[in-house]
Amino acid sequence: MTTTAVTGWAVSRDWQWRRWRIPLALIALIIVAGIVLAYLQPRPNLSNEYLNPADTSPVGSHALASILGELGFTVTAVYSTADALAAVRSSGRVPVTLMITSPGLLPRRQLAMLAGAQADLFLVEPQSRALQALAPRVSVAHAYVPASGPVQPDCSLRAARLAGSADLAGITYAVSGAAIGCYPLQNSPALVRYASGGRTITVLGSGLPMTNANLAYAGNAALAINLLSAHPDIVWLTPAPPAEPSTAQATGPTLIGWAAWLVVFQLAIAAVLAMIWRARRLGPLIAERLPVVVRASETVEGHARMYQSRRARGRTAQALRAAMLARTLPVLGLPKGTEADAVTQAIADRSRLGQEDIAEILHGPAPGTDAELISLTGRLDDLEREVRTQ
Repeated sequence: MTTTAVTGWAVSRDWQWRRWRIPLALIALIIVAGIVLAYLQPRPNLSNEYLNPADTSPVGSHALASILGELGFTVTAVYSTADALAAVRSSGRVPVTLMITSPGLLPRRQLAMLAGAQADLFLVEPQSRALQALAPRVSVAHAYVPASGPVQPDCSLRAARLAGSADLAGITYAVSGAAIGCYPLQNSPALVRYASGGRTITVLGSGLPMTNANLAYAGNAALAINLLSAHPDIVWLTPAPPAEPSTAQATGPTLIGWAAWLVVFQLAIAAVLAMIWRARRLGPLIAERLPVVVRASETVEGHARMYQSRRARGRTAQALRAAMLARTLPVLGLPKGTEADAVTQAIADRSRLGQEDIAEILHGPAPGTDAELISLTGRLDDLEREVRTQ
């Protein structure tokens, strides 16, 4: 391949790169913008952080689950009705407490399945539909009672009396039949416990005492532990919120909003216009023969004569030192840009010269005369040869 052909090929490749770099940059921008906008779209939250025994946020219950574990209780965290029933059945004849947080998230069919579980029930913030299936003696008295500070138990339930005051608010209940009601708010208890069919059913109108943020206040921790201490095995069911039908079936491009598509269309139009503009701006590549071929040795001699005429001994010494280091660093196994001290130490390990002499050769002052420049050239050659032969 001749020098003219090589040069023409290089110019052609450079011209094509200059021609297509803007369209390629716009295409990359369109792709990145589409991906970013897709991830910025709000997605359904399929996890329930509230009273989740694995969640360490303020509304989670990781702290309570850890304390129960340290006290010797076996806490099994489940997130579906099927897993909860399987965990209860796997316990065999050992009594189990089945705690259900946010039971209002469960459909009626699953509530009916949980009603038949052979375990004590501990319901947190159940409302009318959940109460009808799991605790038929209890009904909602007040759907919401605001918090007004710690509340005294004011009942005969030992677990509540030992805990003392607790931060209860939210739902209060009315009871038909024999039951114990504690922590009255607006003349209705926020905690109800009764026995039915050989098992104990506990209804708690607020999960605030069990959260990580409130567990350390008043008697919250004591109340939660006392109410759950009847059996060593605790199955903790945290239902996940149901997925919305519109987002549950959405996949792929349907997750990208219409506003994001408008941005993509605008960028695509801009990319097409830019390609048309660049294609019409320049004509085809014309190959031109070089008038003369300059040999590399002549180029080096020309640079040397130019440096000599300008008495640029410092520039010449700098070029000689840089070239010597560029050839020597790979031999030493050092990357380009290594600090001067590290290079000096590595060369000293392969040379008879000391570090001070090597530093003077590589980084010393610029030569003041032509004789000093020639001497520096010889010392650089000797040093390089010595490093290569070791």
